[in-house]
Amino acid sequence: MDFFWTIVVLVVALAIAWRFLGSYMAAVFDGRVQFLAWAERPFYQLLRTGPDREQTWRRYAASLVIFSGVFVALGYLLLRIQGSLPLNPQHLGAVSPALSWNTAVSFLTNTNWQNYGGETTMSYFSQIGVLTVEQFASAAVGIAVAIALVRGFARRGSETIGNFWVDITRCMLYILLPIAFVGGIIAVSQGAVQTLAGTVTVHNALNNVTQTIPRGPAAFMGPIMQLGTNGGGFFNVDLIHPFENPTGLTNLMYIVLTLSIPFALTYTFGKMVGSIRHGAAVLAAMVVIFGAWVGFTAYFEHQANPAVAAAGVTAQPTGNMEGKEVRFGDTTSALFNVAMTQTSDGAVDSATSSYNAMGGFGPLTGMMLGEVTPGGVGSGLYTILLFAIVAVFIGGLMIGRTPEYLGKKIQAREVKLSGFGILVMPIVVLVLTGIAVSIHAGRAGPLNGGPHGFSEILYAFTSMTNNNGSAMAGLTGNHAFYNVVGSIAMLLGRFAIIIPCLALGGALAAKNTVAASAGTFRTDNTMFVGLLIGVIIIVGGLTFFPAVALGPIATQLSHKFYAIVPFLSQAGAALSHAGTAFSHLWTVLR
Repeated sequence: MDFFWTIVVLVVALAIAWRFLGSYMAAVFDGRVQFLAWAERPFYQLLRTGPDREQTWRRYAASLVIFSGVFVALGYLLLRIQGSLPLNPQHLGAVSPALSWNTAVSFLTNTNWQNYGGETTMSYFSQIGVLTVEQFASAAVGIAVAIALVRGFARRGSETIGNFWVDITRCMLYILLPIAFVGGIIAVSQGAVQTLAGTVTVHNALNNVTQTIPRGPAAFMGPIMQLGTNGGGFFNVDLIHPFENPTGLTNLMYIVLTLSIPFALTYTFGKMVGSIRHGAAVLAAMVVIFGAWVGFTAYFEHQANPAVAAAGVTAQPTGNMEGKEVRFGDTTSALFNVAMTQTSDGAVDSATSSYNAMGGFGPLTGMMLGEVTPGGVGSGLYTILLFAIVAVFIGGLMIGRTPEYLGKKIQAREVKLSGFGILVMPIVVLVLTGIAVSIHAGRAGPLNGGPHGFSEILYAFTSMTNNNGSAMAGLTGNHAFYNVVGSIAMLLGRFAIIIPCLALGGALAAKNTVAASAGTFRTDNTMFVGLLIGVIIIVGGLTFFPAVALGPIATQLSHKFYAIVPFLSQAGAALSHAGTAFSHLWTVLR
């Protein structure tokens, strides 16, 4: 399937998901879908809670932190005793303390940053019982926070924003598990591997070479890692591996799964607040930026690779194919990587480090915008709503009125909470990147020097703080500095934004609405969409442009410089010959 038809199918699939999945999720969280009530009740009885026992934002946040802390501790413990657990046909030993901690934090924060090779480090028990389970849990947490914030906009004079335990239970039972199961069946039907039989040894009689091929329960891990915008692959090379992503159909399915919930949540938002137009306005801002970044990245990846050209291969009609699968091509690979980095997924089907300089600029800067176009499951919606609050505040200042959004007055507390949530990510990224490039332990990570090495470090901390998990594949992260400091980045990038969002939801839920008037700044039209896009790009540009200028932009300019070098060399040789000839002529004339 070529790039054009891939886009057509993707647009149709996402339009269907936006309308029907979005409406279905609103029904789930409003309690109108109860066909699995028999499966919900045991969880509520165990936790002594239920739909009728709602929580304030503080109780909701405390429940979320406790839930996350238990999963991190349990994940760490299981990885440390991996060698003594079943489902370990390769007899892999315990994971080291620093790596166990980093991995447990990574998967629970929806980052799925992997400082290890899955097939050589993790047993089948760890892959299933720790990593896959945490991918369900982290996705449910993100969606629950988004729904809690939406309830803040929808409710009037309320002290509660829902019940955390009910929200994550319903999210898993009614949304994540059914869709991921169907996705797993499709993956298996296309040839993805799903087995507990261990590795297989193959002997090639033609060259007398014996190869050990790793296998495992990979097929059913792929759908939840994409549906939940997790991105933690079973194999080291992630979705480049044919055992995880065997065909063009599975490649397209993974893109659709990744984008479906983040986009559909905008319809859920509109449905729950009683204004589909507001949900459509948020969706429009997401689509405009996402489409621009896909086009930008695909264009630059369709250009020749300067390094390949310098090696004497001047004809590159299929674009930059370095580090890419021939079965996917340059433009579809660019679409896949932008889709994964503009969500909090981070999975790849090509090597980002091998992208052209400005091609790599696309995935990097997509994360720097805050991953709101469309962002991760839940995290994309609640973060773009923070930007919407700031945009409303700016719009209100321009027309001289108290800012309002969905009838709620936006006052100092709401603006402060939104500003804090927006600025956490860039502050953490820039501070930790500065530390990494200033000390030996940080500089030992990248495999390249110069601007590209700086880009690898900047990309890593941008990815970890945005809970993305993708990497440029040129950074060695499995040592103490990146394991420990990276986990700090992931925790801050997750909870230092979630807590302000829940506080904002609580503050908004307690407010009553005010009637619209002729002077009210509308937040469901094209003007607001433009203002929202402008705020997102300006905040990202002002905070990150100096760093990006030292990375991919400097790399691009260096390529241009090196392209001039052969010309200057030839021109210098010509001038030298001309000077010699002139010297001989002058001698003759004398």
